Amino acid sequence: MEWIEVFLAVSQEGLEPVEGVLYQCGLTGLMIHDETDFQEFLANPHRQWDYVADELVEEKAHLQTGITFFLRDNLYGREQLVQIKGALAAVQASEKEMDLGTLEMTVKNVQEEDWANNWKKYFKPFPVGEKIMIKPSWEELNEPTDKLILKIDPGHIFGTGTHETTQLCMELIEKYVRKGDKMLDIGCGSGILSIATLLLEAREADAVDIDPNAIQIAYENSDRNDIDRGLYHVCAGNILEDSRLHDKYSGKQYDLVAANIVADVVIGLTKQVPDYLKDGGIFLCSGIITERKEDVLTALAAGGFRVEDIREKKGWVAIAARHGG
Repeated sequence: MEWIEVFLAVSQEGLEPVEGVLYQCGLTGLMIHDETDFQEFLANPHRQWDYVADELVEEKAHLQTGITFFLRDNLYGREQLVQIKGALAAVQASEKEMDLGTLEMTVKNVQEEDWANNWKKYFKPFPVGEKIMIKPSWEELNEPTDKLILKIDPGHIFGTGTHETTQLCMELIEKYVRKGDKMLDIGCGSGILSIATLLLEAREADAVDIDPNAIQIAYENSDRNDIDRGLYHVCAGNILEDSRLHDKYSGKQYDLVAANIVADVVIGLTKQVPDYLKDGGIFLCSGIITERKEDVLTALAAGGFRVEDIREKKGWVAIAARHGG
């Protein structure tokens, strides 16, 4: 298994919150680089080293504060990197008073532009749940299928269907969506969840993502699946922070709201999602690492939700909870 080394430039103030985001995205084994640590070591009169090589001092003088982590050199690693970028964008938008640093990423042991395209060779058609077949837009099916075919090209946005969080969410969508339902997809990425809902005969779907690029990509994917744009509406913004965006969806009486993001964002949404759902509507939340499951369950209970289903796969959790009703 080949690994890709990624360096993320972070301010000293941002190290702790960004480390938390990476943890929520399933990363452990982080290497923290704090440029002040070495200077404190040199200034410490009680340090045990009498001599520090000039070469080391020169090297550390140019050390950039940040975090190094490693991803698998395959489709899953690429999907995980896109998830991380989305999660970082969300925390940067919500923590406006905190200087997190540039959050620029550098892929160290491969050309980033090559890695951005090489993942496609790993992405082949595959089934999700009982009813859906995910098909990359550039691939052909080798044999007929009676499943609904969802054509997708995620571009640089999260949502190929290969990540466990997306698969768990789609399994729950299959279970809970009914013909004629209205659905809201929060953190839509490529649009895969809302498009799947429409293919399963939902009447209408709205989608929102913090990344403005998601608008074009989600619409392109809905066009690939012959979804009438009159039934599908995508916009960009931070639904947790933008009161106008919150008002846009409040009171629309959705049957189903889905959010495949990270635990902290899901916890924040438990206070707002009741405004979007009809009485007895379902909130599907995913992107939750196992270690944060109880935190999310506590927030759901406090928000008036009754848990209906919990599914877990390879350290990830998705929850279906009903509000009222």
